[in-house]
Amino acid sequence: MRHGVRLAVDPGNARIGVAASDPSGTLATPVETVRRGSGDLDRIAHLVLEHEAREVIVGYPASLSGDEGPAARGARSFAAALARRLAPVPVRLVDERLTTVTAQEQLRAGATHGRRGARAGRARRAVIDQAAATVLLQSALDTERRTGRPPGEAVGENA
Repeated sequence: MRHGVRLAVDPGNARIGVAASDPSGTLATPVETVRRGSGDLDRIAHLVLEHEAREVIVGYPASLSGDEGPAARGARSFAAALARRLAPVPVRLVDERLTTVTAQEQLRAGATHGRRGARAGRARRAVIDQAAATVLLQSALDTERRTGRPPGEAVGENA
């Protein structure tokens, strides 16, 4: 089994949650939330260099029916652009159907009553994005450990 830091990105319409694994590929932790739009691929590329990541996992919102809807096509397009930007670092699409829901439930379970209002809402959404990326990465790491194979599908030159 290959070791080394992996990054996971969970692309949304407005924000991209980012998480990283420890060097042994055992535990995922939140890194940051990147604003979606101009410069987002550059910021992720910077994080890949900073963390010396050997692989990037991109959340793929597959539908329950298996059809590729607009969100899944958007994630596939984002992953392809990221793969071109990061080459030769491999990029993989991994099913993330329930990561945001799981992240929200985990955060709600551990929540303390804090600020309210628009600023608190933005901060909460940024934390949810990071938590969703963390759930995605932990699931991918656990799947690889269980099966002995990389999760999801390779994107770009590595496909």
